[in-house]
Amino acid sequence: MLDLVSDRGVTVEEPQPENSPLAVRGLTVSYGQKPAVFSVDMTVQLGALTAIIGPNGAGKSTLLKAALGIVKPLSGHVTVFGQALEDQRARIAYVPQRASVDWDFPTRVIDVVLMGLSRQLGLLGRIRARHMARAMDCLNRVGMRDFSDRQIGQLSGGQQQRVFLARALAQDADLYLLDEPFAGVDAATEKAIIGVLKSLKQAGKTVVVVHHDLATVTDYFDNVFLINTRKVAEGPVAQAFNAETLQATYGGRLATAQIDQISRALG
Repeated sequence: MLDLVSDRGVTVEEPQPENSPLAVRGLTVSYGQKPAVFSVDMTVQLGALTAIIGPNGAGKSTLLKAALGIVKPLSGHVTVFGQALEDQRARIAYVPQRASVDWDFPTRVIDVVLMGLSRQLGLLGRIRARHMARAMDCLNRVGMRDFSDRQIGQLSGGQQQRVFLARALAQDADLYLLDEPFAGVDAATEKAIIGVLKSLKQAGKTVVVVHHDLATVTDYFDNVFLINTRKVAEGPVAQAFNAETLQATYGGRLATAQIDQISRALG
């Protein structure tokens, strides 16, 4: 369903939040005096791959963190599968930006992935054979099984990103939220990551990705959410990702030739 803000001169068709994997209403977050996100509504479609896109400083990561309760909003509310966030945390897996992680912390790859099984391990944290098998399987899915005993800080950026994705897979969540998973990775890692994300979709999972590469939006995602502090557009890629919405989102930051190229690719 397409949803465009009315002050851009397009008709608003409001999606319904009931039972949405992630529904945000009236979310405002401020760092100091300037709002990073202002009065944003977002409704994520069940079982879809959704990209959150916008220019640097547009509030993409802040929106994701506020939806998770990592940063406190000034106003607004969030529901997950139609219920309060706190009641549904076990159904959410989050992959943060790689730059926000302390990679000097002395831990092995396998230990990072086992963190995704913390709810299953319980208070005692007793790791059994089935837990280890699960962790190794998740590493295998991202092509990192042979690195299980390596120190996480010894890996390349792309390898580290794969390990954090494996940790999220270990949670066996219903909703996956990833903050710039393709940033700074090599082509092989990007291919591996999108392959895993599409397999999650095929398994009925819902995936939301903060994304920066406009050229891959049409190939990777079903839906798109465009933001520049305020929401600009939301809906299927074929409808909401076009020259009009890109110009409204990026303004002079996006070259006209780039917008035209994307428009031609969309037909």
